[in-house]
Amino acid sequence: MKILLFGATGMIGQRIAAELGNRGHEVTGVSRSGPVKGDVTQAGELAKGHDVVISAIAPPRDGSEPEAPFLAATRALIDGVREARVRRLITVGGAGGLEVAPGLDLVDTPDFPAIYKKESLSQRSALALYRETADLDWTYVAPAVVIEPGERTGSYRVGGDQVLTDEQGNSFISAEDYAVAIADEVEKAEHVRRRFTVAY
Repeated sequence: MKILLFGATGMIGQRIAAELGNRGHEVTGVSRSGPVKGDVTQAGELAKGHDVVISAIAPPRDGSEPEAPFLAATRALIDGVREARVRRLITVGGAGGLEVAPGLDLVDTPDFPAIYKKESLSQRSALALYRETADLDWTYVAPAVVIEPGERTGSYRVGGDQVLTDEQGNSFISAEDYAVAIADEVEKAEHVRRRFTVAY
């Protein structure tokens, strides 16, 4: 497939590009520093002729930015993909909006780290925008609570709207296996118009 990837030079974006490339897909990577320079505000132009658009952009991790800029970028992405007449849109999401108990999201728990709060609230609001989008086959892929570079095992467990933990209560996925999950979703389209999460 022909795939347009925003945020291609980031920690997760690089691994998504590598995983898809290794599977024989044609990936066009877009970021502010190359290989194709641009951002999601140009999605209408850049996405034309592609089968799938993937967004691996995220709000700043240091909590320095309010929700508004990320939501504006999300709206621009959705509008641009629609304008380009691409049906399939997959986005890298956040774990903060996952439930730890019925009606209680991780980001709303008392011990949630303050430095990640704005990022998580922005990601949760972005999910609400996707859920209002009925004319695109979008998928929001929430990682485990901890995601960092590691080993590619090719295996992971799939969950829905709740934090996914192992028997010790840990919620972890390597960035490499998260990329595997994204690539699997590109190929199988098993979670259309909904959020899912992956962890070990």
